[in-house]
Amino acid sequence: MSVQDSTTLDGSTPGTTGVLLSDPAASKVKALLDQEGRDDLRLRIAVQPGGCSGLRYQLFFDERFLDGDQTYEFGGVEVIVDRMSGPYLGGATIDFVDTIEKQGFTIDNPNAGGSCACGDSFH
Repeated sequence: MSVQDSTTLDGSTPGTTGVLLSDPAASKVKALLDQEGRDDLRLRIAVQPGGCSGLRYQLFFDERFLDGDQTYEFGGVEVIVDRMSGPYLGGATIDFVDTIEKQGFTIDNPNAGGSCACGDSFH
């Protein structure tokens, strides 16, 4: 899996302190954004309490910028992570799979100690 060139708002690369968006994930997000027909939306990735393992991921389109947001760009796709979610997502790679068995976004997170059977939450 290759990851597109990315930069943070200050021009540095995310490395292990930020999230990475794979080429297939960036393409899928771009296609979904094109369907929305709005140019003010970006992908927000957040971690919220919940799920059977204690924390769960949320991916959604957002037009807001919150105080402390970290912003990354992957091939024309803006990704935002809020200040509280950042430590949980450092070094995480977001991918998109489309196979006969499964379709959707996946998150490979080196910070997750374990996850539930459904894969929607972690600890």
